[in-house]
Amino acid sequence: MKDSFSLGSFLKKYRNDEACLEQIKEIKYPSGIFCEKCQGITNFTKIESRPVYQCSCGYQISPLAGTIFEKTTTPLQYWFYAIFVMSVTRSGVSAKQLQRELGVTYKTAWRIFKQIRVLMANSNNSGGILDGTVEVDETFVGGKGKNRAFKHNFNEIPKEVVMGMLERNGKVYLKHIPNTGKWTLLKQIQDNVSPKAQIYSDEWGGYIQLKHFGYNHKSVNHKSLEFVKGEVHTQNIEGVWSILKRGIYGVYRVVSKKYLQAYIDEYSWRYNNRGYQDKMFSRLLEEIANVKMLKAF
Repeated sequence: MKDSFSLGSFLKKYRNDEACLEQIKEIKYPSGIFCEKCQGITNFTKIESRPVYQCSCGYQISPLAGTIFEKTTTPLQYWFYAIFVMSVTRSGVSAKQLQRELGVTYKTAWRIFKQIRVLMANSNNSGGILDGTVEVDETFVGGKGKNRAFKHNFNEIPKEVVMGMLERNGKVYLKHIPNTGKWTLLKQIQDNVSPKAQIYSDEWGGYIQLKHFGYNHKSVNHKSLEFVKGEVHTQNIEGVWSILKRGIYGVYRVVSKKYLQAYIDEYSWRYNNRGYQDKMFSRLLEEIANVKMLKAF
């Protein structure tokens, strides 16, 4: 049977905060720790009861400095567990669920997940522009209508627009955008898609400008029940919408406009790392070397 990085494997490897701190040190200093006093790579030893390592000359460093863990009072093992469950789930995990499992406050659980989504966003944005065959589409998330039966009391909360750009057999970019206007869509495509790419979309008129800006663009007409025309279709990006909406409505229930992009980044990160399976946890953890903390707590 193929070994998998299960919860049991996680608990054996990261059995306490010391093991977690050692892993952070290895990620931040893969070639060893440079001592500013000795001006070279030297042997650093862990100081008991503190997340700090010290050289024989007395120079000290903290692997947590400049990371999402800096100045945290929450056990590192809790952080690692939160990263683990965020990487292995397919639909997402609510902060309320993490609160129940770890016995922390809801505020702590929510902010841990907030910091982890920063790691995911950084990973998503480090892959360069999309090329080859790219499917583009938009969807609408959230919104709420109250008292529809009584027109004089009607109160509509507008839905938010999310645009998706997916490279077939590659990665996806999901962006929270203000509207579906042609210039808004064009700006996102110019920022994230190569001019040499073949773009497929539905019949939405917002993509009418693509050919005028040098893009090779073809579409299918969903209103006429045309969903596939040879290689032209948007079924892959529509599959992403299905996963995103099931996760948001099923797990998080309601996501505010302010934090919608962070939740979108979470689902696009899982899609972009779908081929790594048991390595998803380690890939996410390695991002701590590339991301500065948001705010200490």
